[in-house]
Amino acid sequence: MSQRILIVEDEDKLRRVLSLHLQGEGYEVDEARTAEEAMPLADRAALVLTDLRLPTLDGLTLMERLRLTTPATPVVVMTAYGSVEVAVEAMKRGAADFLPKPFSLDHLMTVVRKVMEVKTLREENVRLKEELGHRYAFDNIIGRGARMREILGSVERVAPTRTTVLLCGESGVGKDLIARAIHFHSPRARHPFVKINCTAIPENLMESELFGYEKGAFTGAAQAKPGKFEQADTGTVFLDEIGDVPPSIQVKLLRVLQEREFERLGSNKTRSIDVRVIAATNVDLQRAIEEGNFREDLYYRLNVFPMTIPSLRDRREDIPFLAEHFLARFAAQQGRPPLKLSAEAQRKLVQYDWPGNVRELENAIERALVMAAGDTLREDDIRLDHAPRRGSASAGLNGDGFLPEGVTLDQHEQQLIREALRRTGGNKSQAARLLGLSRNALRYRLAQMGLE
Repeated sequence: MSQRILIVEDEDKLRRVLSLHLQGEGYEVDEARTAEEAMPLADRAALVLTDLRLPTLDGLTLMERLRLTTPATPVVVMTAYGSVEVAVEAMKRGAADFLPKPFSLDHLMTVVRKVMEVKTLREENVRLKEELGHRYAFDNIIGRGARMREILGSVERVAPTRTTVLLCGESGVGKDLIARAIHFHSPRARHPFVKINCTAIPENLMESELFGYEKGAFTGAAQAKPGKFEQADTGTVFLDEIGDVPPSIQVKLLRVLQEREFERLGSNKTRSIDVRVIAATNVDLQRAIEEGNFREDLYYRLNVFPMTIPSLRDRREDIPFLAEHFLARFAAQQGRPPLKLSAEAQRKLVQYDWPGNVRELENAIERALVMAAGDTLREDDIRLDHAPRRGSASAGLNGDGFLPEGVTLDQHEQQLIREALRRTGGNKSQAARLLGLSRNALRYRLAQMGLE
């Protein structure tokens, strides 16, 4: 089925060339010279391709109006006079991508196909939310609650594409597991999956680790060595803890995402690669941008298909199933018959806040199995690091009078955000001012909490 693209360009010759080429690729096309001509045509367009400089209203103003009338229609902007900052501003206002003039028709089609692909994914995700009763089966991923069913549904939808995915969530929620699920349910499953722990690589070695080096590039480089990206060619690169990448490397990552090419350290030869990028972070990238520690243009390149993995305390309904899964697995490893989980033990696990999330639960079950005698895991067998939080209203301060007992910094921050929203009746702008945050920073935190 053909899809319709609206071209908004006041230069007649260019508009006609774009129109003929898109029609030749199987798309239906509407044309407009001005923003005023474009508005009545936008409601039937699957994509809007607009110049930023138009005779009356400019392209940014057109975008703002389209967000009100057709918010689901993606916009790609063309600009011949702007810089990267102009393109970033357009993407901040909702543009799906940008094309710096002059651009080739091949580049045009690459961008159009990518934006159409993302649009299809988003439409499928909307349908998915209406079908949350369906349980998605993925190996080693346990999730029967609505939050995890939605995550697993998103995995199923995004896996067959090459769309860049950004996984957000606290440490221990299973971002690594989700990244592997995306890869192994994709057409790249038979090709390499290369995980790069950005925190574990020293800054002075990161460029050579990621992009490789040539013989003699530095002292000790006795022979050439391919980097992680080359090793992942035709497969998937998983950039874990992307927020810890130093600014000098962020520039090179941006180029890989945009151009799919790079040079080894000590070489002038440009190499092309075909990789799918999945990134993960447990830090607030919006705050890192505000503090000047993370490039805004790199963030928008990574944030094509964001997924926030909920913390374990936000999906307590999954805790019994996870506990039983770990119990069966560790019992089998130790050559013991299957154990049952007592009702009291289950209650203790559900009431605990799990600051270490699924990873902490896994460790707790393994430790409890060592202590257990007989065929049942009991409440006394389970040793937890902190007492469970009984609610913010009744939680006292810890011994230092600094944080409520058993509450992590992230949990305390979430309590403050919820209280600010309660006091302002849900008004995000007022809540942001109350918290001393920008509205965008608050919205990012709400998205991480699953409250957007």
